[in-house]
Amino acid sequence: MFLGRPLLGALLLASASLPSFAKPVNIILITLDTTRADRMGFLNSKSGLTPNLDSLARQSTVFASAYAQVPLTTPSHATILTGTYPQFNHVSDLGFSLSTDLPYLPDIVRQHGYRTAAFVGSQVLDPKSGGAPGFDRGFERYDAPFHLRAPREDRYQSVERRGMMVVNSALAWLNQPPQTPFFLWLHFYDPHDPYDPPAPFKARYAALPYDGEIAYVDFAIGKLLTALRSRGLYDQSLIVVVADHGEALGEHGERSHGLFLYDETLHVPLLVKLPGASPTHLRIESRVGLVDIAPTVLQQVGIPAPAAMQGRSLLELVKSNASRNPKTAKSDVLAQDRSQYAETDYPYRAFGWSSLRSWRTGKYLYIDAPKPELYDRSLDPGATQNLVNSASSVAATMAAQLEEFRRKTGRSDKADPVLTAHQVQQLQALGYVSSGSSKPEAEEKERGPDPKDKVEIANLLHQALLEAEEEHYREAIPLFEQILKADPNIALANLQLGRAWNNLEEYSKAVPWLQKAVELTPQSAEAHYQLGAALGETGDWAGSTKQLEAAVAQDPTSDDLLFSLGSAYEELDRTSDAITQYQAALANNPDNFRANLFLGRLLAVQDRPKDALPLLQKAVTLEPQSADAHKFLGNVYTVLGELEKARLEQNEAQRLKALAQP
Repeated sequence: MFLGRPLLGALLLASASLPSFAKPVNIILITLDTTRADRMGFLNSKSGLTPNLDSLARQSTVFASAYAQVPLTTPSHATILTGTYPQFNHVSDLGFSLSTDLPYLPDIVRQHGYRTAAFVGSQVLDPKSGGAPGFDRGFERYDAPFHLRAPREDRYQSVERRGMMVVNSALAWLNQPPQTPFFLWLHFYDPHDPYDPPAPFKARYAALPYDGEIAYVDFAIGKLLTALRSRGLYDQSLIVVVADHGEALGEHGERSHGLFLYDETLHVPLLVKLPGASPTHLRIESRVGLVDIAPTVLQQVGIPAPAAMQGRSLLELVKSNASRNPKTAKSDVLAQDRSQYAETDYPYRAFGWSSLRSWRTGKYLYIDAPKPELYDRSLDPGATQNLVNSASSVAATMAAQLEEFRRKTGRSDKADPVLTAHQVQQLQALGYVSSGSSKPEAEEKERGPDPKDKVEIANLLHQALLEAEEEHYREAIPLFEQILKADPNIALANLQLGRAWNNLEEYSKAVPWLQKAVELTPQSAEAHYQLGAALGETGDWAGSTKQLEAAVAQDPTSDDLLFSLGSAYEELDRTSDAITQYQAALANNPDNFRANLFLGRLLAVQDRPKDALPLLQKAVTLEPQSADAHKFLGNVYTVLGELEKARLEQNEAQRLKALAQP
């Protein structure tokens, strides 16, 4: 009932009924972030937001009842690309590494001669940033040009990019057509909040900016499809379009996603255009999951799915529905329905509340929570009438099925990560709640409060993080204070409130909140760092050093943390220790401007001008607008007797200093 793909003979029979192609089949995977099913015209929306996707759907098989397994970007993409459930792949949250022993669609097709490229729209799927470590496996090109957002920097030039930038980058890659078939993945992040569509969609959907983002993504996909047709790539390509999860938009009290497991965040659009000059349209009502996508792609291109893949190819449904008898259509749908599992650990990891699990089978939705929920979807599609008390036997059966499914599909051989301070900052820049901490799996089984009873706190924290990311610290602070009045032990709220006061240079106000954050999450490098910074600015350099040492112990490869510890040692006249930390920072990142500058200055003061010279030259190269860098370099040139170079550097330092005057 729960597991497995069809037997080999059935697979061969299904494949034999599908057309064969003389040309190799290209694979184009398009993932839409945070996209609700009810905004799609091909899924009965009357809003007119998706004319290009609707046109594609008329040549595709539409799966009208597709469900995500996790309402979060990185974990859901892990399920899509591995064909495994979150309890098996253990990518249950942002920043969790994709294990190399998992089956991975891009890696599999590359081993079978495909060229592979990915173009993602957000830092949350950037393997380098910590949002999606391991996701670049199998890709010869993984395009994710993101970095931590600097003060007053445009978010679309740092932590995410617009859909047309994704399309243009992908098309540039296709300008040199591969001689072999290709696997191309495009990820569109635009519908994720903050909702800010570009012109003309911004004005057109001023009252409904989320809808404006959907319309803009449809526009970008239209440009992509037109380009594929003009290059002769459309007909012979397998095109899969799917959303990773939806968006609550206030339903069940949730404003965004990740907290609950209702349809608004798990029911997603899914369409599959099979290769061929005259593709046919089918609409399949049977319930399916995103876990089924990878085995579907592999079967279509003739590559055996690894035994570890837990999803089932959708092509058997395509075959059976193509020959369906209209008189038995309704019973066929029920017979073909696949029970769907979903989970979210986000409430637990972000807030210490209970994780949730859900099970959809037949007409029922069951949610395993401290206060269990049961809904009859045939009578209550909005899941508003909890039947757990009036239909307790049904609830018990569903609970048993869910537990048995988890037992059969899970594995417990993967340790949870602790995110680095840099990873935490990058994820919080996108509005994701993450303290960077983790707890042993045994503790995870302990139930915290029911998220239903705490949803407004989650909404406030999400809004506060977005305000802080936009540097609206005065607006964010009362939100954090309101959260902590309701629940003083939310580590992230304590951390971010202290961080906001730090950014406003009111360090004494930051200290108590940061002390609480360290108490709650002693393994958080970011909490130790922020407290160390605040203590240093208040003159307590001994206390600052202790906190920065703890931060480095948690994240020993962070050049920024190593530099900060070095500067604290320097304040305490621990010169040799400071030099050691600066050198360690440069060993991890030779382009750290501050480490080059401070180490060069310190070596110059130590009468080591020849050692200081290359460091200060590097500092000037890295930051040519730094007056201090030119000044210190000029001083070293003077000591070395290179007076003309010294004069030029000192003049440049004076010029830059004058420009900086108000």
